[in-house]
Amino acid sequence: MKKQLLNIVTAVTLLSLPNMIFAQAPNLGTAADFVLFSTTGALTNTGISQLTGHVGSNSDFSTNFGNVNGVMNDKNGASSLCADDLLTAYNQLDLVVPTATLAPAIGNGQTLTSGVYYIPSASTLDLVLTLDGLGNSNSVFIFKVQGPLSTTVNSKVKLINSAKACNVYWKVEGLVDMAAGTSMKGTIIANNSAINMSTGDTLEGRALTTAGAITIDGILAYTPIGCNSPVLNGPSYPNLGSAACYGVFSGNGPVTNTGNTFVTGGDVGTNVTLTTGFNPLNVTGMVHPIPDGSTAACAADLSNLYTYLNTLPNDIELLYPAQFGRSLVLTPHTYIMKAATVFTDTLYLNALDNPNAVFVIKINGALSTSTYAKVALINGALAKNVFWKVDGAVSINNFADFKGTIIANNGAVSINKGVLLNGRAMTTDGELTTDSIRVIVPVGSCSTVGINDIDSKNIIEIASFYPNPMTNSLSVLVTSASESNPVNFSIYNTLGTLVMSKIITEQSSVIETNLPSGIYFYKVITKNNKIQSGKLMSQQ
Repeated sequence: MKKQLLNIVTAVTLLSLPNMIFAQAPNLGTAADFVLFSTTGALTNTGISQLTGHVGSNSDFSTNFGNVNGVMNDKNGASSLCADDLLTAYNQLDLVVPTATLAPAIGNGQTLTSGVYYIPSASTLDLVLTLDGLGNSNSVFIFKVQGPLSTTVNSKVKLINSAKACNVYWKVEGLVDMAAGTSMKGTIIANNSAINMSTGDTLEGRALTTAGAITIDGILAYTPIGCNSPVLNGPSYPNLGSAACYGVFSGNGPVTNTGNTFVTGGDVGTNVTLTTGFNPLNVTGMVHPIPDGSTAACAADLSNLYTYLNTLPNDIELLYPAQFGRSLVLTPHTYIMKAATVFTDTLYLNALDNPNAVFVIKINGALSTSTYAKVALINGALAKNVFWKVDGAVSINNFADFKGTIIANNGAVSINKGVLLNGRAMTTDGELTTDSIRVIVPVGSCSTVGINDIDSKNIIEIASFYPNPMTNSLSVLVTSASESNPVNFSIYNTLGTLVMSKIITEQSSVIETNLPSGIYFYKVITKNNKIQSGKLMSQQ
């Protein structure tokens, strides 16, 4: 009788405790903004890693990270606050009452639903662990590991049925060691131990430790969205005024073309000297050979536009302008680089499924690109919402694929042979030259001809790829793909030999590649014979 009464009292007591102890997400506070953080320990990167979220240590330094889509916070006020909030979150997780106990070996095809899972010793993730939200986007998964946590090569945490990475938490009492190619989901909080992430690892979540070094090597890691995380809109959309009507323009300097250049959806002109070399038949707007009322209005509005962008407060400083591009992923913010900038390879602009998101990239110096440099728009990003403010000369090298409105201040602009510019090329004061390029002014200009950002005959991007360089897989976004509108995707090696071919019928696909390291070329062909081609790199 006494035992039965004790059980009843225990049950009532548990039910009366705060709901926090039953699979409720902890409050991360400012730690939610960090993708990598150590309260006590150094952070070190090797290779090219792509990180979205703040990075820092409250006691040491972060070394060799290159450009990060976040703020570097080492031994400052933000890191101190994060350290306090991280300890609070750890203590909350430590108090959560488990709902089930797991064997140390997790994954191997295992599927789990929402709950608090206790692992009494060191644990290893192998193959695939599936977390099933059962249709509830608020499902919370908490793993309490009473020892180190390791993963095997190419192991994976998979989310299904509305489960979200922002609702997954790993409290680990020991070293976290991820083998190459691991795909991890959730916020990892290691207690008094190091965190190691290997080449090709992907983390949708956070890697945080109360005390220990963090070492990464060529990874992709980004803070998760959802769970009341802020919607990123970027800065307010600027007022272009009559400058929206132009695709190529100088406020004070000659505008000169060589070869067959096509400008669709906008005018061409200068407000001082002459505009020469443009075939009016290749310009759907007007060619203004000499200054007139329209060019005067454009010059004034361009000056106002530059002033707005120049005074716009920046959210994130990219610390290494000479290393810009290189598969860097940016989200809707105002960025600044405080020196001449060299854009190499590919830049991804990720709108996070917000088609109104604005990107502003401010460069306090000249801008130059490599041959075949590319701005790739992903997850709803639009060229009309991208702006480049450059204090100096601009040189867009041969066959680049560029997106957005370029506004140079007191600098010459050179758009070289074979460039596709989905946006505008403008300078407040300087010569502007083009050579056999295509300029497509985004929808929303004052021209009578509007070109859609997604589909414009054979000259607009059909597909976007991420990441590039790729490792074992490649995410392909084809907004027009469907069962009734299949797209043929092929990859060739440098000898022109076909190494992979796939029919794509979904807007978003993940294709297993597993190609040896090297340079490859792709071709995308739609049902209507629209063609896109370009370069991919594999980095095994």
